[in-house]
Amino acid sequence: MNKITEELLEQVSDYKGEFKGAYNIRENGQCVGRQSSKNIRIEPKTDKSGIDIHIAPNTKGEKVYIPACVTHSDVSDLVYNDFFVGEGADVTIVAGCGVHADNEGEAKHNGIHRFFVGKGAKVVYQEKHLGTGAKTAFKRIDPVTDAVLEDDSYLEMDTVQLGGVDSTLRQTRAKVGNGAKLIVRERIMTVGEEKAETDFKVEMNGEDSAVDLVSRSVAKGHSYQQFKSEIIGNNRCTGHSECDAILVDNGRVNAAPALEAAHLDAALIHEAAIGKIAGEQIIKLCTLGLTEEEAQERIISGFLK
Repeated sequence: MNKITEELLEQVSDYKGEFKGAYNIRENGQCVGRQSSKNIRIEPKTDKSGIDIHIAPNTKGEKVYIPACVTHSDVSDLVYNDFFVGEGADVTIVAGCGVHADNEGEAKHNGIHRFFVGKGAKVVYQEKHLGTGAKTAFKRIDPVTDAVLEDDSYLEMDTVQLGGVDSTLRQTRAKVGNGAKLIVRERIMTVGEEKAETDFKVEMNGEDSAVDLVSRSVAKGHSYQQFKSEIIGNNRCTGHSECDAILVDNGRVNAAPALEAAHLDAALIHEAAIGKIAGEQIIKLCTLGLTEEEAQERIISGFLK
């Protein structure tokens, strides 16, 4: 594992020289470290690049780390990771991704993750994306997530990307069973000429299923963001989609939330708000001794927290 990987791991997955418990570290398309635990088994796929993560039923309080790093240009990494979460488990999955480019070439990572969350299981999924290195290089991250939530299960996804990635397309698909709940919290900041696209599609198939999607974003410079969400209520369910965006400089944001109710008792709501920082917020902080630039950064930091 090289020094750049260690630096990226520290930022995207809170790496402190080692991981405790189960982990798989990926560097430039190869595994550079893997460890299973008593209740979490990690196995390499035999038909394509990637791993299978098997979490035993009723596993409680454990974490599994599956970070991936690209450390130089002219690397295009594609990986398939499948998570099989046993009934009644309660675990946290940390899956950060860092992409570093050292010349004018492209550095790219594309992680395709599938979640099969068993009955009554609870999963918290944490994902940070980061791009570093030469400004002349092109850094790209395109994650794909497919999730199947069985009855009374819970999946919470906390995803963060705060600058440095030139292009990203984030696709999430989910099918939610009886009494199951999906929570998504997305935070994105783009700068310069960066582009970020988010595409959610959730099918609420189970009775009393629920979904809550919240995206907060800041578009700076000449960057562009697109937010698309589709919630389909096929049963008695509750669904909420929210996109809040702040524009700075010449940033642009397009929000396109959509709802489809296919059942009389499907209760679905969407919200979208896009605008600049209110002038009175800036003035109030400036009276406390901050410059206008410092006040703006303070507001943005609190918004994305």
